[in-house]
Formats: sequence, structure tokens, C-alpha cells
Amino acid sequence: MCLAVPVRVLEVLSEEEAWIEQNGIKRRVNTALIDSVQVGDYLILHVGYALTRLDPEEAHKTLALMEGRDGHSPD
Repeated sequence: MCLAVPVRVLEVLSEEEAWIEQNGIKRRVNTALIDSVQVGDYLILHVGYALTRLDPEEAHKTLALMEGRDGHSPD
């Protein structure tokens, strides 16, 4: 089974790379498939490649569900 997860962009390194945060862990990922990645964007990540941009509210809901919380965004 394949799983793609929401991640938040911490730093844009180039047009094709960025630092992201996933569960408190920072990783360098490939962002070549997405135009104009910016700090604070939420992306869907699969095996080191960002596939698409995700609405922040939807990202918070998905992350909450994955963590067993109620899905509401933090204040």
C-alpha cells in the first residue's frame, strides 16, 4: 500500500527542492512537480517527492485524523 502525507514547507532551497517538516522531522524533498512553492505551503509528499499543494485547513484535518485527533485546525 502506498501512502502520501501532508507536510509543511519550512524553507525553499531552489525551484526543485525544499526543507519540509513531517511529524517533527525535517527532510529535504523534491518539489519539481509544483510551481512556486513557498514557505508555509502544505504539500502532499510521497517517497520524497511533493506531488501537489494542499489547502491548509484540509492538511490540518488530515494530519489530525492520522494522529487520532478530531480534525479541527489549531488556533
